This record gives sequence, structure tokens and C-alpha cells, in this order.
Amino acid sequence: GGMLAAVLLLLLPLAAGPGRAGAGRAQRDALREELLLSPLPAGDVAATFQFRTRWDADLQRGAVSHYRLFPKALGRLVAALGVRELHLALTQGFWRTRAWGQPPLQAPAGAELWVWFQPTVTDVDKAWKELSNILSGIFCASLNFIDSTNTVTPTASFKPLGLANGTDHRLLRYAVLPREVVCTENLTPWKKLLPCGSKAGLAVLLKAERLFHSSYHSQAVHIRPVCRDASCLAVSWELRQTLTVVFDTFSSGQGKKDWSLFKMFSRTLTDACPLASQSKVYVDISPKNKEKELLEVTPPPASVHEAIVQGDKRTYAVYDLLSPSLFNTSRSLNVQLKWKRPQDSSELLTPILHAQRYVSGYGLQTGEISTLIYNTHPYRAFPVILLETVPWYLRLYVHTLTIITKGKENKPSYIHYQPAQDRRRPHLLEMLIQLPANSVTKITIQFERALLKWTEYTPDPNHGFYVSSSVLSALVPSVIAMKDVDVEQSPLFTSLFPSSDGSSYFVRLYTEPLLVNLPTPDFSMPYNVICLTCTVVAVCYGSFYNLLTRTFHVEEPSRGGLAKRLANIIRKFRGVPPL
Repeated sequence: GGMLAAVLLLLLPLAAGPGRAGAGRAQRDALREELLLSPLPAGDVAATFQFRTRWDADLQRGAVSHYRLFPKALGRLVAALGVRELHLALTQGFWRTRAWGQPPLQAPAGAELWVWFQPTVTDVDKAWKELSNILSGIFCASLNFIDSTNTVTPTASFKPLGLANGTDHRLLRYAVLPREVVCTENLTPWKKLLPCGSKAGLAVLLKAERLFHSSYHSQAVHIRPVCRDASCLAVSWELRQTLTVVFDTFSSGQGKKDWSLFKMFSRTLTDACPLASQSKVYVDISPKNKEKELLEVTPPPASVHEAIVQGDKRTYAVYDLLSPSLFNTSRSLNVQLKWKRPQDSSELLTPILHAQRYVSGYGLQTGEISTLIYNTHPYRAFPVILLETVPWYLRLYVHTLTIITKGKENKPSYIHYQPAQDRRRPHLLEMLIQLPANSVTKITIQFERALLKWTEYTPDPNHGFYVSSSVLSALVPSVIAMKDVDVEQSPLFTSLFPSSDGSSYFVRLYTEPLLVNLPTPDFSMPYNVICLTCTVVAVCYGSFYNLLTRTFHVEEPSRGGLAKRLANIIRKFRGVPPL
């Protein structure tokens, strides 16, 4: 009896413990997962996944030892290197803003990394180098190639997206690797950071062979400190893992403009992630030009959500995976999108802000970089911050910088230029330019190509050298006045960029990366020289060696064979001289 009582006393705390701990943890960390399906013009469709882990803990003081939902690898990284904000994106393809509209989250082609460090970090460059090397190992990417030759410190762009006491730009580092190729080895570690992995919830749809059989793919990680509540007396840490993919009718092989989850991902949704406090699928069913709806979704959504996203009123069909009634009728959810009538090309709305960039000129000595920025708003002008990062081997002539709008010179109200140093740092050019209403602004600057050392060329030098995308940051005027909404109640795709006021919304756009040819030596010539030289050396050396080492012997006349001896014996008897 005494033994049984002792065992019961031991089990009672264990039975009560997980409940209490679970209640405490529920307040400390929470996971929200979300999928947004956005039909694009010409029958394409964009799918944007967002997984947000919010943790009410102070990572900076290093007092955290137990990790539940927040990935330990990233939490230890933030604490050890004094990271205040971290944004990493790995992208394959280019988001065509003019045809597809403004993206929820855009990133440049290749790998992009920008980080704000804490003021307590004494050697920012050393921490930046360590950080890029660690992230390179975590995400199996070539981020270890980030060094001083492709790192800049912007002064006006890339302000913190989370809480910030001050914005000393010396604590910011920004780098892009435009040649980085994104594939399954980068997706797998990204999925492993999710609390449910790819075993349950929306992450079940992340099938690599379908995601990379698309025209655009971008995966990102955003870590930032946010307010814990409305009073903002305490800080929480937010991790957002986002993935955007665009499926088009040609790459899918379907040939039709009707879509479904199974057609896109070869899978359907069967349940929500058990650790998620919210799991929803949003489908953009906004009517175009206030006419009859173009899009029909099945099964019928249980609810409809209206929001003002990027200055425009949007309507979304909402499927709540945590709702018990969703999986009552069928065991899986396969959202289907069908167009009621074909879209007319005249209905396609051009984005208010978009840009393009190209290289002009001839020959391999000089050239010109041209950037076109479009403001299609009929009556509102607004400023835009342009960030240009150009490698050191393109030597910019800053006196040739011209900004032309509507045939007149447009002087920037702010300009910051940091010249490059050969093999040490790139050019950095930042400008604040006013864009008049309904205008095109052309920015041109001339450059001269440098001669590299023969060891500095890539293995495929005739392919060319990449110049990273230009970055445009702007507060674009909103068509409809936006109201202040509760971040926790609104969808995740509306709350990454903090809105300043109700009359405008923040947009960050990237132009195309550039491919520039440099003067390239004939790398086949050494091969020809080596072959010719080796042949000559082999022939000459072989002959001389043969002459110097051969020994000559005088050959004595042989006595002849048996037949000759017999003949001589016979000739001797006959008295004839021998042979």
C-alpha cells in the first residue's frame, strides 16, 4: 500500500505538468500557417505560403535553453552574433511585375541577404562574415561567397521592418549573389525548420518536383523583433518562412487555364499542422472592373474576407483547415479555380510603379546602364529611393549620370555615392527621385570595363558576369483609403511591411539582373601552346637522348651458316677459292 501511494504521488505532478506547461507555452509561442492563391493574367496562378512562428522570449540575453516551435539553429544564431533583423531570400526566375502585378513579396534573382545587427556588436564585418558562413551551411547555399567585393551598407534603403530604437546604417549589411542557383538542396533544410516539417498542414503541398517545375520560385526567411502586445512594453521574436511559386499553363503541360491544388502540387490537403493555432487557405476572387466575377472556386468557401491590399480592395475566399466542418464531407481539400469567361487583355491593370533595366553600347571597352521607372498614377507624384550596386570591374563615370523625365532633367533630392575599390568593394549609388504623375523616368550612367587577372575569371567566362538587380523602395499612393487593422486578425500576406498611414503603402521592387561581357582572353590558347610545346620537346628531347645514351658496336662478319660451310668444303676439294 505504501509503495502504491508513493507511485501515485510521483505520477500526479506528471499528469498535471504537461497541461500547465502546455498552457504556459501556448502563450509563449504560436504558429500560423497560410496559403494564398492568386490568379494572374494569361491564366497563370501564384501560390504564396507563409509560416509565422512568434515567440515571447528574449533571444538576445541568451537565457533561452528550451526551443519548441522556433528553430534552435536560427535562435542560437540570433543570440550568438547579435542579430537584430535577418532577411534571406533564395530565388529562381524573375517576377514580371508589369504582367503579373505587384507581388506580395518580391526578391531578386539569386540569393539576397540583408541583416541589421545590435548596437552592442563591435566588429560588424566579422559578425557579417560569420553569419553568412553559418547560413551557408544551414541552407546548403553558396552564401560563403559573400565578401567585401559584393557587400554594401545602404544609407536610405532597407530600413528595419521590426522594432528599432535607432537606425544607424553602419549596423546594416546587404549583399546579393545573382548567380546563385536554387534547387532541392536549399528547399529541404528550409522545410526542416518548420515545426511540422513537410509531414502535416500546408507544407504537405511542398513537393520539390512540382515547385521547381515552374516559371518563378522564391523561398525566404525573415526574423525580426515585434511588439508583444498593443502597449509594446515587451518584445517578441517573429520568424516568417515564405515561399512563392508561379505556375504557368505552358510549363504545367495542362494547356488549360483551370487550376486545382492537385494540378499544381500533385497533392491535396488532408489536415492542419497540429501545432498551428491558425491554418487557412485564401483564394483571391476579386472581381475585375466591378463586373461579374471571373473566377469560380469549388468547394464553396465557408467565409469570405475583404481587405485592402496594396492600395486595392480585394475579396478572398477563405478555407479554415482547423474548422471541423471542412473535412466532414470529404477527407481531403482540393480547391479548384475555374474561369467563367476568358479575360480580355484590355482588363489587365498596369501596376502604378514598375521598372526595367538594360545594358547598351557596343564593343568591350565602354557601355551604359539604363533604368526606366514608370509611374502610371494619373494625378499623384511620389518619391522613390533607387539603390544601385555595381561590381568594381565596371568602372562607373559618375559625371555621365543623367536623369530625364518627360524630356527634362530631374535632379535627385538626395544622392549618396560610394566609389568602388578594385578587388575590395563595389560601387554603391543611392538616389531619392521624384516621379511625376503618369511619367517615365530614365536614368543612365556610363561605365568602362576593367581587365581582370586571368585567375579571376569564372570557369565559364564567355557566359558573362552578372550585375545584381536595382532596388526600388517607395510609398505608393493608395487608390482606396486603408484603415488600421489588428495584425493578429488580418492575413499574414498583409502584415509584413508596416504601413505608415492610410493613404499609401510600401512597395519594394527589383529590376532584372544584368549580364555583362568583359574582355576575355582566349583561354584555349594556353592549351594549344602546351600541346605544341610538349610535341616539340618530346621529339627534340627524344632524339638528343637517343644520340647521347646509345652505344655503338662494330659488328664482326659472321662465319656463315651450315649451307655456306658445306659449299666452302666442296669448293676446297675442287680447288676453287672459298666464298
